[in-house]
Amino acid sequence: MSGQSLNIVFMGTPDFAVPTLDHLHKSRHKVVAVVTSIDKYGGRGKKVLLESAVKKYAVENKIPVLQPKNLKSPKFNSILKSYNADIQVVVAFRMLPVLVWDMPPMGTINLHGSLLPQFRGAAPINWAVITGMKVTGLTTFKLKHEIDTGDMIHQVKVLIEENDTAGTIHDKLMQEGGPLMLQTIEDFSHDRVKYYEQDLSLVSKAPKIYRETCKIDFNKASQEVHNQIRGLSPYPGAWSKIENGKEIKILQTIIEDQKEIEVPKLKVGEIFTDNKRTFLIGTLDGYVKVLEAQLQGKKRMNIKDILNGTKFENGSRFS
Repeated sequence: MSGQSLNIVFMGTPDFAVPTLDHLHKSRHKVVAVVTSIDKYGGRGKKVLLESAVKKYAVENKIPVLQPKNLKSPKFNSILKSYNADIQVVVAFRMLPVLVWDMPPMGTINLHGSLLPQFRGAAPINWAVITGMKVTGLTTFKLKHEIDTGDMIHQVKVLIEENDTAGTIHDKLMQEGGPLMLQTIEDFSHDRVKYYEQDLSLVSKAPKIYRETCKIDFNKASQEVHNQIRGLSPYPGAWSKIENGKEIKILQTIIEDQKEIEVPKLKVGEIFTDNKRTFLIGTLDGYVKVLEAQLQGKKRMNIKDILNGTKFENGSRFS
C-alpha cells in the first residue's frame, strides 16, 4: 500500500475510545504510545485501584503508557516528544494545552461524538437524544485553540431511533469511531487531507450534565419527557421525587398510542398503576409508560419486579 506509515500517539480514557485505539493498533500504522488518565481508587470503600479502559488495552498490547498529572509538565512533554509522533489522535480525553496538541508535525486529530458544529461540548451524545434529534454521528477534526471549533475532516451519520437511549447511541458510535479515524489517518498518510470549516450558523451546545439537568419536568409534552429520560439513561439517570419524598430514577419509558388504550386522564406527575406491570406518569399532554426504574438505594430493575415488591397509590404524584 502506498503512503507513509505514521507514528501515532493516542490520547483517551474510557471504553468509548478503545475500539478506535484497537483499529489504529491493528492497522499498518504504529501506535507508539498511549496517554491516559492516572489510576484512581474506586469500588467499595474506594480501596481498589482502577485503571482506565485505554490503559488496560495498551498494557495488554504492549503499548507504552503515559499517565501525566499535569499536561504542561516539562518532564511529560520531553517524554512525549521523544516518541517522534507524526500525528496525535484524541478520543474522549481532557482538554490539551497548545504545547501538547501542536507538538507533532501533522498536528492532533480529535474524534467528537456529534455531527459538528452541532453539540459542541462535554456531553454530545446525551444532548442529541434529549433534544429529540433523529440523526447524530461522529466527526474527525483538527484541534485548535477553542474547544470543538477546528476544521472538520470526515463525518459518519448514525440514526437515533424512537426508543434509543444515550447508552445505545454511545455503543453504536463507539463502533464507528475506528473506521472513521483510520480513514482520516490514511488521508494524512497520502497527503490528501481536505478540511471543511464549521458553519457557525449551525452551532449548538452540549454542556456538562449536572444533577439539575436530570430532574424530570412532567409539565412538558410526553415526547419531551421521554427524550429527557432516554437521553440520560443509563447514566446519570433522570430523576424525580414522589410525594413521600423518596427519589426515583426513571431509566426507560415508551409513549403508547394513547388513543387506543383506556386510561383515566392524568394530571401532570400523577401515577396510574395496576401494581403488577403497568406504571404510567401523567404529562402535559398525556403520559409516559415506565419500563425500567431505580428506587432510592436499590439497583436498576424492570417495572414488573419493582411493583412486585413496592406498591404505589393511584393518584399519588411526582414533584
